[in-house]
Amino acid sequence: MNTSKIDAAHSETQYADFSDRKIAYRTIGEGNPIILINRFRGTLDTWDPLFLDLLAAKNQVITFDYSGIGYSTGKLPTDIKDVAKDVKDLADFLKIKKAAFMGWSYGGLVTQAATFQYPELVTHTILLGTGPVGERVVPLEQAFLDSALKPINDFNDEIILFFEPESEESKKAAKASHDRIAAKIDVSKIPSTMDVFQLYFAGGEGAVADNDNFRDKLKTTQTPILIISGDHDISFAVENWYPLTRQLPTSQLIVLPQTGHAPHHQNIPLVVNYIHNFLKHTK
Repeated sequence: MNTSKIDAAHSETQYADFSDRKIAYRTIGEGNPIILINRFRGTLDTWDPLFLDLLAAKNQVITFDYSGIGYSTGKLPTDIKDVAKDVKDLADFLKIKKAAFMGWSYGGLVTQAATFQYPELVTHTILLGTGPVGERVVPLEQAFLDSALKPINDFNDEIILFFEPESEESKKAAKASHDRIAAKIDVSKIPSTMDVFQLYFAGGEGAVADNDNFRDKLKTTQTPILIISGDHDISFAVENWYPLTRQLPTSQLIVLPQTGHAPHHQNIPLVVNYIHNFLKHTK
């Protein structure tokens, strides 16, 4: 299938069939591949299609659902190292030898695990609205828990969770992003029960414990890392990166003003431009 002419709105869901599960994925664009690794409760449908389309102008963009989430079968593992295996298995299925990994929120923790487990596969790591593995300096805000754990989120929840409620520009961006996503979304695929939430939480708790010392590996990796955060992220405060300032030899940190947990949905052309330039000019 020629994916170069297909946009996110018209991309079809395909399946990588393994002996123990099926991984649902979509792919658009051509060029060096970027594998996108999703947030808590995120599915194939919850990425902003404009963000995907602009990324796909210069790259092959691959989105997927974790095992047991969304359109995929199986069960979400409770260890982010095991969740990261979905990335490797999908890359192998698609015969991808090298790819950039891009993770958002919980997916940023999985991305760090994948980066250090599969260094032969990853060329670049991009972390959106997330934090480093290991102990948090600034915990998530109560506002996140109040909205994120509802069985179904409405638009007001989305503003609180992903944007900056104090900014009119951010709220306008939230409405535009919401409308684009709503044009192609199956809300029944979004995880909505506490038993599934607990699987995510277990992975997050393991990332904080960091028994595999992934945090130290951030300090020694040769993989170029781009970190893009909002200045008010109620889930992963950007301040959690500050103790590592000057200790991460390959990491670049960009902080966007009046921006929340989804910098890539609020500031789409800007963030895509940062990503394309990062991929072009680092190696």
